[in-house]
Amino acid sequence: MQLSIIVPVYNMAADQKLEYCLNSLVNQTLQDYEIIAVDDASTDESLTILKQYESAYPEKIRVLALAENHRQGGAKNAGLKAAQGEFIGFMDSDDWAAPDMFAKLLRRAYETGADMVGCDCCLTDRHSMEIGQVIQTSRLDQVGELGDRAYKSMIMDAGYLVVKIYRRRLFMEPPLYFPEHMFYEDSAISAELLLRAKHYEYVQEPLYYYYQHSASTVHVVTEERCLDRMEAMRIMLRLAKESGTLERYPDEVEFRFINLFYQNTLFSYMQGVQKINLSFLRALGREMKETFPDFQKNPYYLKRVNEEERMFMELLIKSPIAFVFYYKLKYFVRGL
Repeated sequence: MQLSIIVPVYNMAADQKLEYCLNSLVNQTLQDYEIIAVDDASTDESLTILKQYESAYPEKIRVLALAENHRQGGAKNAGLKAAQGEFIGFMDSDDWAAPDMFAKLLRRAYETGADMVGCDCCLTDRHSMEIGQVIQTSRLDQVGELGDRAYKSMIMDAGYLVVKIYRRRLFMEPPLYFPEHMFYEDSAISAELLLRAKHYEYVQEPLYYYYQHSASTVHVVTEERCLDRMEAMRIMLRLAKESGTLERYPDEVEFRFINLFYQNTLFSYMQGVQKINLSFLRALGREMKETFPDFQKNPYYLKRVNEEERMFMELLIKSPIAFVFYYKLKYFVRGL
């Protein structure tokens, strides 16, 4: 079998989101593939819908039902263990694919010998095949036979896992699984996964439709989710140490940690939560400084993080109280 498409599903029955996703997958122009839909202990009618599609398309869809909720990482792991395809793809259950997405990605893989192929995506807020805002998901310096320059780029700009297909061995030699019971599972392993590839190809077409809606997890900021992102980066750093990636690419791994563990967490927290927890901010700054004491000297930090954000990030470490005061004051003045 050429391809296994893994679809984690949790409570997607409303507004026909799940049906639209599944319809796009069962109608792919590709012939030799399977869809592994993993219900992550949904509490709505998602499993019933999945069983209906499994009955209607027994040659294409297999449904796995988890007894307990493991979040997307656990659902993806169950799908990986069941997958039979030479290549692996992923699809979020509220997104969908162009009819020829996987045929085009596989064709490029077989033509070039690549072990990983990606495409662009488009953002849309309605169920249609109309192209919305196009997002370029890969950099051109990541394409082709991969060397140090490309690997450095991939560590810092990993892109989206769902817009790529991967030779199954990238996950299996040795086994690499997603962390479970947490958000941001992709961020935890994406750099390590991409660095296992030897050849990456890129189809510059928006073949993946990324659905933007209010219930999407990316639009919700809570302290719990910020803690999950921090844990994802701890896992990323541990994997980088174990594989030697940190030793080979210290500046790049450090900047990825700075960017996702500290920068993104700090500013999304300040803009998204209703009540500021000073102890959370204090712990965030302290761990950043303990993990990489000289992070302010990182060349990518100096180049990619703007001066205002650097000021706030460094102020938090010196005085969390002063940070909160000046951050709120600045945005109050801007609001006026």
